[in-house]
Amino acid sequence: MSALDVVTAVLVLGGSTLALTAAIGVVRFPDTLTRMHAATKPQVLGLLLVLAGAAIRLRGNADVGMLILAGLFTLITAPVVANRVGQLAYREQNIRDDLLTRDEMLEFAEEREPGTNGQD
Repeated sequence: MSALDVVTAVLVLGGSTLALTAAIGVVRFPDTLTRMHAATKPQVLGLLLVLAGAAIRLRGNADVGMLILAGLFTLITAPVVANRVGQLAYREQNIRDDLLTRDEMLEFAEEREPGTNGQD
């Protein structure tokens, strides 16, 4: 077993562990905002670790480019999706106010002038 095999195993196992903690967080957390946080932060890092381990294992193969594209696509889309889900949950009042330490969306809504729908 070479050093690259050990690094690959550590990356894949670490990424799998992070994905498992994300799944447990989605099931266990009480409201949409905390579930969204659990679904995005460790899930993206876990996927990137697994992809890095697979890239090391497949070094020199043409499939490494596809792994890089998959990682980049995840990095680009996950924050946008999490932001939109959070905004929708807030608008639908599907959150627990007692878990918020600072309500930044309320501050933003108060700054907007009345009668606008927030679209440019």
